[in-house]
Amino acid sequence: MTRLHFAFALLPAGWANDVQVVIADGAIASVTPGVAPAVDDERHQLAVPGLASLHSHAFQRGMAGLAELRGDTTDTFWTWRETMYRFALAMTPDDVTAVATLLYVEMLERGFTRVGEFHYLHHDRDGSPYANPAEMAVRIAEATDASGIGLTLLPSFYAHGTFGGAAPHAGQRRFICSVDQFAALMAASREAIRTLPGANIGVAPHSLRAVAPDELAAIIPLAGAEPIHIHAAEQVREVEDCMAWSGQRPVQWLLENAPVNQRWCLIHATHMTEQEVTALARSGAVAGLCPVTEASLGDGIFSAREFLAAGGRFGIGTDSNVLIGVADELRQLEYGQRLKHRERNVLSGRLGASTGRALFDHALAGGAQALAQTNAGLVSGARADIVSLGTTHPSLAGRLGDAVLDGWLFAAGGDAIDCVWAGGDKVVAGGRHRLRDMARERFNACVRRLVA
Repeated sequence: MTRLHFAFALLPAGWANDVQVVIADGAIASVTPGVAPAVDDERHQLAVPGLASLHSHAFQRGMAGLAELRGDTTDTFWTWRETMYRFALAMTPDDVTAVATLLYVEMLERGFTRVGEFHYLHHDRDGSPYANPAEMAVRIAEATDASGIGLTLLPSFYAHGTFGGAAPHAGQRRFICSVDQFAALMAASREAIRTLPGANIGVAPHSLRAVAPDELAAIIPLAGAEPIHIHAAEQVREVEDCMAWSGQRPVQWLLENAPVNQRWCLIHATHMTEQEVTALARSGAVAGLCPVTEASLGDGIFSAREFLAAGGRFGIGTDSNVLIGVADELRQLEYGQRLKHRERNVLSGRLGASTGRALFDHALAGGAQALAQTNAGLVSGARADIVSLGTTHPSLAGRLGDAVLDGWLFAAGGDAIDCVWAGGDKVVAGGRHRLRDMARERFNACVRRLVA
C-alpha cells in the first residue's frame, strides 16, 4: 500500500486542498481531501490525473523527422505515406520493441499514462505471417510492461488499398489480413495481453479505404463489448474517393451503415459537413483528435467549436508520434481553432472559464470512454494514474487552481511534470522515467541501423 499526500489535487468535483491518496494493488483505494499529511505519506505539491493517448502508431516514432524533405510533387499525407511504408517494411520485432519502449517512456514523462495502440504492423517483412500471428502484439505488450504505461490494444484490420475492395499497395503487405486471419490474430492478441494489469483490447477497422462493408460487419463482433476505432475523413481526397465509391462522405456512411455508438471512436473526422458534425455528436461516439499529427501531415482543422456546441466528446492521441506531450496536443488543438476562427480561448466553453481546464476535462473523459476505462480521474476504484506538477516551474509559480493547468498547457509544457504514477507504480521522478537511458540507447542503436 502506498500513501501519497498532495497540497492540491484536481478531483472530479474540482480542486481540493490537502488530499491523501491511498493506492493498493495498482488502483486508488481512497481519496480523502482536507487532511493533514501522515508521517508515512509521500508528499507532493500538486496532482492531476494522467491522460490517455487514445491513438498511437508506435512504430512511427522511429521515423519522426525523416519526412521533412520536400519532393518533386506537392507534398501531402499521400507522399508522407510512402516514407512510412519504407520504414515499416524494414522493422524487425526487436526494432518494434525498442521503438515502442522509448515512445511509452516519453509518453509517461509527458503526462500520458495509458495508450490506445492502433496496431497494424502484423506480419513479417515479406508479408508472411509469423508463427505466432500476434508476434508484433507481443512486442507491444513487452514495451508497455517495461515502461508501465496502461494499454488498450487495438489490432487493426486492413485488407484493401482503397475504396471498393481494390488490391493492396505493395507497401501495405505487413498490414493485410483476411477476416479469418484477423480472427486468429485477435485471439492471439488477447493472449498476448492477458497478464498485463489493466490491459484491454478492442478492434480497429483501419478505414473505409481499407475495409469493405461485409468485412466491417464481420469484424465488429470480434470486439465483444470493447472499443471500436476507425480512421475517418482525415483527408479531402479520402472524402472525394468515398463519395465516388458510395455517394456518401466517410462519416456520413459510417453513421448510416454501421452501429456507431458510445463504444466507437472516429479518428480525425477532420472533414465533416455541419450535418455530420451534429450527427456524430449525437451518436455518443468519441472524436479521436491528434492535433500535432494533423498539423504535421497538413490534414486540416477539426470543427471542434461546432462539435462541442452540439454536445460532442473528444479525446486526444499522438498518432504518428512525431512529438509527444499532453500539453503539445491540447495546445495545438486550441491554437488551430484560434487560427481558424481568428479568436482567442475558443474552446473554453463559457465566459470566464479556463481554456486549459476545459481542454483537460474533455480529454480526460473522452480518452477514458474511447479506451473503455470506467473510472476517470483521481477517484476510488480507478487505476492509480497520477501526474504531479512541479510548482517551482516559472510558468506555474504563484498559480492556483485552473491557472495551473493554463500555465502547464500553454507555457510550461512537459518540463512542468515532476512525478508520474502508472498503475500505482512510480515510474517517473524528477521528470525522468527510470528506463530513460536504457530505452534511448536501444532506440538509437535500432534507428541508426534503419536509416543507414
